[in-house]
Amino acid sequence: MQLQSRRGLRGSPWWALASVAFGVIMVGLDATVVAIVNPFIARDLHASLADLQWVTNAYLLTTAVLLIPAGKLGDRVGRRLTFLVGMVGFAAASAGVGLAGSIGWVIGFRAVQGAFGALIMPSTLAILRASFPVERLNTAIGVWGASSGLAIAGGPIVAGLLVQNVSWQSVFYLNVPVALIGVTLGLLVLRESRELEPDRLDLRGTLTLAGTLFALVFGLIKAQSWGWLAGRTWIFFGLALVGAALFVVAERNASFPLIPLRIFGRRQVSLSALAVVAAFFAFFGVVFFVALYLQEVHGYSPVGAGVRVLPLTGAFVVGAPVGAALSGRFGPRVPAALGMVLLALSLALLTSLGVESSYLTHLAVPFVIGGLGIGFVMPTTSDTIVSNVPEGEAGVAGGVQSTSVQIGGLLGTSVLGSVLSNRVAATLVAKLVDRGVPEPIAERLRVLRPLVAEGLAPRLRELPAPMNEAVALGAHDAFMSGLHVAMVVGIAVALVGAVVALGLGAVRAAQARHALGAL
Repeated sequence: MQLQSRRGLRGSPWWALASVAFGVIMVGLDATVVAIVNPFIARDLHASLADLQWVTNAYLLTTAVLLIPAGKLGDRVGRRLTFLVGMVGFAAASAGVGLAGSIGWVIGFRAVQGAFGALIMPSTLAILRASFPVERLNTAIGVWGASSGLAIAGGPIVAGLLVQNVSWQSVFYLNVPVALIGVTLGLLVLRESRELEPDRLDLRGTLTLAGTLFALVFGLIKAQSWGWLAGRTWIFFGLALVGAALFVVAERNASFPLIPLRIFGRRQVSLSALAVVAAFFAFFGVVFFVALYLQEVHGYSPVGAGVRVLPLTGAFVVGAPVGAALSGRFGPRVPAALGMVLLALSLALLTSLGVESSYLTHLAVPFVIGGLGIGFVMPTTSDTIVSNVPEGEAGVAGGVQSTSVQIGGLLGTSVLGSVLSNRVAATLVAKLVDRGVPEPIAERLRVLRPLVAEGLAPRLRELPAPMNEAVALGAHDAFMSGLHVAMVVGIAVALVGAVVALGLGAVRAAQARHALGAL
């Protein structure tokens, strides 16, 4: 009887889901805690603003570059092995961040974290594809999305409590026990799955794809400081275009391509990937810039800001399984398009935010709407992507989905950040004058527009308190003006995403899997 129980445990799809959920939670936590701990890292390690940007960007860069090759690696050597190695390595790199004694080592270990994170995420989707029967996969991916939402929801609160009561290092040490539980469970319950006849390594495809993504992501990261029209920025974008062309040529001529280009010939896959990019462009715009508003304009503590974002992430947790259920009943078009419209509506409501807006009336409702929107989109598009490729290519499909999330988030923060900054630069002096600051002083403060674009209110020692108060109000007015324009751009992208989602049609993911299985 005990032997039968162990066999059942090893083969249970629901235990497999529980195991991969720990990986999703660990990566999701890491995505949200860094913004909370950055100020403490800066004070402890004497880091500059550029250093802090690289604490985030080093992780994003390595993750975006390696996601698809990591998915292919899982298909070749085994998704279980790839997932477990990713968990162990991610936890070890997290401990390294906590033990680092300099900002350089922190940035280095964050890059290592990104590399192991790239092993985790595509493997989670591929493991679910191999574990669940066709009629249950969309439900499993709904829970998978909800796990990510729980991590995103709890991350800022947990990080705030730890940095205020223990240390910033403890935030990274938290990944160690999470990984220990996830790896132990994975060793007990996960079955190995891989391609039956693994392909040979596509070295040219791997190198050209890595170079293409590096040039694109690095260009997006540096565009905010170099300028979108700067020659250096467009050199990297040009290299990305050249790299993409070389990658297509390499894959067409490859006997065993890294990414079979026929994947993108399937309309459901290519349109779902575009919808993911649009959704996370808009979603990251909400999370990143409204978090600045809560902490810098309203003055909430990190824990206070995290608590107030809970309606957004809580609705995400609720929306993910609902979106999966809608997809199973009506096909991906309905929940994906509805989710994009809800995201656009959430951003539209946020354009009414002011410096002294009430949280309940101006933030809580848009947060719930936006959380439901991204909850509808994420599991629907994820299921559609992995369902429209053969099971042997599930790891690559998971890499495509995860890369789309990363690119969407980077585009959202980079483009909307530039829009906000440019609007602040254009309106700062006028907003200061409107609040009663003499024009000569307002002109002197123009050089502080990068700080104002972060929601900060500059204060000058030589000015009396009432004048500093006027400066703070004018700076916040300029920030809100930039925020509103950024939200308008986000609305446009979300609506384009809704149009893209309408093209997905009504073919359910289960039908797609049956059709592939019949080939």
